[in-house]
Amino acid sequence: MDSVSAGGDGSLPRERAIRTTVALDGGGADIAHARHLAVGFLTRVQAEHGLPVSQRAMDVTQLVVSELVTNARKYAPGPVLLDLRIAGDTVEVVVWDSEPVLPIARSADAGRVGQHGLEIVMAVAQGFEAQREPFGKRITVRIALLDEPDSDLAGHGTV
Repeated sequence: MDSVSAGGDGSLPRERAIRTTVALDGGGADIAHARHLAVGFLTRVQAEHGLPVSQRAMDVTQLVVSELVTNARKYAPGPVLLDLRIAGDTVEVVVWDSEPVLPIARSADAGRVGQHGLEIVMAVAQGFEAQREPFGKRITVRIALLDEPDSDLAGHGTV
């Protein structure tokens, strides 16, 4: 994991903060491996850099990684790159694959079985971006490291 020192005020530079990148080769264990990498990354962020990470951020990051890597494995031939990085008060999950077609969120349909992954990712993320690359595409999802104090997802209320 690459890292840089915090500034005098404890802040991290936004451009090249704490990050880890891994190439997934298309094996059957890629999705589980990616989830474990995400949890390990956030655990190291807490332990080595002293940044607070909520349990919700851990869970949501694992879910987002799972959904994005699953889609990449399902729809794109070849390798997948997973990049996890801290940017300000968020963790950015970046997945690159070789398929240039950008994903499209489908309209809600309670009768549809499956294919809800992108809807779920967009519902739990603070930011979502899909970009074509010279070869393939890159999906970037931003997840808050800490829960919002009045958020229904922070532990009380209804959704």
